[in-house]
Amino acid sequence: MNEIAIQAKVAAEELCSMAHLKEGDIVVIGCSTSEVLGSKLGTNSSPDTAKILFESIYDVFKSKGIYLAAQCCEHLNRAIIVEREAVPFAERVNVVPQPKAGGSFATQAYAHFKNPVAIEEIKADAGIDIGATLIGMHLKKVAVPVRLGIKKIGEAPVTAARTRPKFIGGERAVYDKELMG
Repeated sequence: MNEIAIQAKVAAEELCSMAHLKEGDIVVIGCSTSEVLGSKLGTNSSPDTAKILFESIYDVFKSKGIYLAAQCCEHLNRAIIVEREAVPFAERVNVVPQPKAGGSFATQAYAHFKNPVAIEEIKADAGIDIGATLIGMHLKKVAVPVRLGIKKIGEAPVTAARTRPKFIGGERAVYDKELMG
């Protein structure tokens, strides 16, 4: 378990650095503890594993003032658990995630956040997908792959992305180099 804590922390730190995340940004995390433990997605939800993963990742983001948005599983239509402060005007939905209905990672987020809310969607600045949970629907346009050094957490494949603003205006447009990442 110590190894997955280290892997999760390193992945979060790498994403912060490589995606140039800053205070106030939002990172969506999709996590299958089943996959981390080497089982098929949705078959071996582990609150203990989720607690270790959540605390490792959350500590990195919280220390930088970055909000963590935890994606629930498909049983809750991939709803998001996030601090109310991150999305003060978002429309809430009424659900409390559980290990087998929402997922163990989202359940940990709900238990650890100061003021958790459930919302149907978010447009995050970056994301980490642990175990092929399909976080793309919760990223801003345009998503750009981030190649982390960490390829797996436990047995789960890890994919990461950042976002950038759309380019508009055609060949005569001038772009802000700071926004190009």
